[in-house]
Amino acid sequence: MFTACQEGGDSSYRELRKRNQKGEYLYRHFDEVTLIPPMEARERKLYPWEDPVQGGINKITKEYFRCKGSSSHPAKYEVVKGEKVHFLDCSGSHSLPLRDGKEFIFPILIDLLNYIQEKTGKQVIVTSGHRCPDHNRYINAAAQNRYSKHQIGAEVSFYVKGMEREPGMIVKLLMDYYKDRQKYAGKREYQDFLRYEKKDSNVALQPWYNKEVFIKVFQSHEGRDLDNNHAYPYLSIQVRFDDELQSRVNYSWDLAWKNFLRY
Repeated sequence: MFTACQEGGDSSYRELRKRNQKGEYLYRHFDEVTLIPPMEARERKLYPWEDPVQGGINKITKEYFRCKGSSSHPAKYEVVKGEKVHFLDCSGSHSLPLRDGKEFIFPILIDLLNYIQEKTGKQVIVTSGHRCPDHNRYINAAAQNRYSKHQIGAEVSFYVKGMEREPGMIVKLLMDYYKDRQKYAGKREYQDFLRYEKKDSNVALQPWYNKEVFIKVFQSHEGRDLDNNHAYPYLSIQVRFDDELQSRVNYSWDLAWKNFLRY
């Protein structure tokens, strides 16, 4: 006879099961004691973007430079050379630019932003880091933006939280970086900043530059786009010279269009 156990079943069957249950003893040697070590709390290792620079401020890494494109952005129409052109944003699902097969942002940009955080104790807000060509064209289809160094990981736009209205102080800190670092000691081409006098910079304030970087300040009414859709002045740093390869940094089609991975 086969019997199934059911909730609310026959009480005699439940009693039978109890009688058939057997216990198994644990045998130990005399005075044998098993000691379980107490649990020790361990501090969780920080993720790279949580690494504090000073005062709990998150360290700037290349992760802050991810393209802000999104397939949720609506289509845009702009008149280009007298014709209505349809633009779609990128999906955002792609890598940063590559160097030697790895994601790459020019290290000087990351170093400068972290230096600002160290000196101010305030968080740098990266508004635009890498822009893939589709996102770059989507936010600004103007001819002068076509060769933006954002596309090759050689430009960053940002402001400093709590110092939004003080871009002049941030420019001074960027210049101080080259005086503080022993690497640039005695190198006047890095330490001495000049003013850019041509009229093609698209900003009212004359930019500053040395051998390695080019600095612009966009006032509250300048340079507004999807990435910089805020009311603050902001700064832009472009890389002019690659200190590792000892060569000029210039936009190229291959570096912009063929040098990142689409997922």
